[in-house]
Amino acid sequence: MATTTAPWATEKPTALLVLADGTVIEGRGLGATGSAVAEVCFNTALTGYEEILTDPSYAGQIVTFTFPHIGNVGTNDEDIEDLHPAARAGAVGAIFKANVTDPSNYRAAGHLDQWLKRRGIVALSGIDTRALTVLIREKGMPNAVIAHAPDGVFDIEDLKRRAAAWSGLIGLDLAKEVTSGQSSVWRETPWIWNEGYGEQDAPSLHVVAIDYGVKRNILRLLAGLGAKVTVVPAQTGAEEILAMQPDGIFLSNGPGDPEATGEYAVPVIQSLLKTDIPVFGICLGHQMLALALGGKTEKMHQGHHGANHPVKDHTTGKVEIVSMNHGFAVDADSLPEGVEETHVSLFDGSNCGIALTGRPVFSVQHHPEASPGPQDSHYLFRRFVNLIRERRGEEALAERA
Repeated sequence: MATTTAPWATEKPTALLVLADGTVIEGRGLGATGSAVAEVCFNTALTGYEEILTDPSYAGQIVTFTFPHIGNVGTNDEDIEDLHPAARAGAVGAIFKANVTDPSNYRAAGHLDQWLKRRGIVALSGIDTRALTVLIREKGMPNAVIAHAPDGVFDIEDLKRRAAAWSGLIGLDLAKEVTSGQSSVWRETPWIWNEGYGEQDAPSLHVVAIDYGVKRNILRLLAGLGAKVTVVPAQTGAEEILAMQPDGIFLSNGPGDPEATGEYAVPVIQSLLKTDIPVFGICLGHQMLALALGGKTEKMHQGHHGANHPVKDHTTGKVEIVSMNHGFAVDADSLPEGVEETHVSLFDGSNCGIALTGRPVFSVQHHPEASPGPQDSHYLFRRFVNLIRERRGEEALAERA
């Protein structure tokens, strides 16, 4: 008599998420084998998983995707965001609800599973991501170990010990782990449908971007507005930056605790602020600008991660839908006199932007480069370039292209 598999037979788990409190969540493994210890967050974006997982701001984190179907458009070499792919800066783990399907998209060049393996990202699927999201919302972002073993054999007690022993992101300087090793010039311009990325040929101004974990699309948008962008490592000194004779200075996004990175970055930023050169910061750059101006930062309960967050720009009165990725925030109450709060989250009222009164210096917490995410905030790059043009006595660019 032929044997059949019982309909109630359970599949042996090949991946685990072990939280610091000892909770063990079982699932199906994919991506890289092995394990990684990190903080677990959730991201509410419906698209852009490749950009999310390669964002250096996610270093030291495991991303739980709230959208159930991830991987259905495959992967390609155009949508990565870390500046140096060989260094594989970005998320160390990923969690999905549904199994990853074969790609179905004209731009797909590969399967997400194989891409995760090449990137060294440990992934897990087949769990109730809504329940995990609720846990994070109620208890905060937990430290955890994500592990993948194709044979399903795990030392669970050891994984519990590792998760409980990890110190977490507070006090951790991760910018030094993801920054560039040396200075370089960026010339690639934004992607155009059916054409791909362009190449800058005649820049009209010079921006020095301090790389704390910069994303490619930020650099593309600056280049697309006529800027020659010189990218310098995070620990580059003010004298070296000023010797490059920049028209503007950009403080990039990045991972980790801003106060830890600020130990070496804040004195540099304070020296740069003694000049009249326009300064623009995003994400970690925003937080460290606030620290340099006398403000404080704080760890958030669950963070902001997604491509659908409402933010109000007090300078225009408009509400924008923006892309977010941060687990620390500027304490608005700590901002000193002369520092204006320009943007605020409509989810929780947290600070999302500042400007130095009477000076060409501003920053935002969200990600206006929209990679992934809506393009509501692209105007901020034009605002920065216009501050540079104003300083040089040139006509401003139109606010919208």
